[in-house]
Amino acid sequence: MVRLRLRRRGRTHDPFYDIVAADARTKRDGKFIERLGYYNPMTQPSTISVNHERAIYWLDVGAQMSQTVRNIFHYDGVLLRRALQKQGRPAEEIERLVAEHRERVLARYWRNKEKRAERKRRKVSAAEQPQNELTE
Repeated sequence: MVRLRLRRRGRTHDPFYDIVAADARTKRDGKFIERLGYYNPMTQPSTISVNHERAIYWLDVGAQMSQTVRNIFHYDGVLLRRALQKQGRPAEEIERLVAEHRERVLARYWRNKEKRAERKRRKVSAAEQPQNELTE
C-alpha cells in the first residue's frame, strides 16, 4: 500500500519535512516513490508547498494519507481542489475557491494565535493580581 507521509530532514531541533509517496512498509526516512512537496513547521506560519496535481493523482489511485499529511493537505487546499474537480467545476472557479480557502485558513491561524497570546496575558495578570493585594 502506498502512503502519503512526512519524511524528516533538517538538523537537530530544526526539523524540515518532505511530503512523499512511499510504500507503507518502508522506514520513515527510507526509500520513497515520489516527492510531492515540503513542510517547514519552524516558520510562522508554517511553510507548505505541495504539487497539487501529483497529490491528487496519488489519492485517486488509492494512496492513504497519514493524519498530519491530511491536515497539511486540508490547510493547503488539496482536498478542496480534489472535491471540486470531482464535481466537474471549471478550472477558474476551482482556483478562486482554493485561494479563498487559503486566505480563510491563514486568517484563522492569526486569529487563534492572537487568542492564545491574550489568554496567556490574562493568566499572567491573574497570577500577579493576588500577590499585589497581599502585599498591600
